[in-house]
Amino acid sequence: MRKGMLEYCVLLLLRRQPSYANDIIKQLKDADLIVVEGTLYPLLTRLKKDALLSYEWKESLLGPPRKYYALTTEGQRALDEMDSTWNSLSRTVELLKLA
Repeated sequence: MRKGMLEYCVLLLLRRQPSYANDIIKQLKDADLIVVEGTLYPLLTRLKKDALLSYEWKESLLGPPRKYYALTTEGQRALDEMDSTWNSLSRTVELLKLA
């Protein structure tokens, strides 16, 4: 179940601000969604290929330039759809819990 939510969670994080991949991993780990680079990088590449993300290289004081990912307009639309689906699913689960 967590694996299926990873795309949604990444888009949610990038809704706030563009982020570097290691920062995304840290935020996901802080939220108890354990992710390793080998899982995240292919997802970011796919989301970029699907035009949901863009990236920009930025200089770093701590080493080489870093690739910062950001939502595209299409990515925001996809995230809005995921939000709607999540809200509907969440309501359904809550109703079943009360039954």
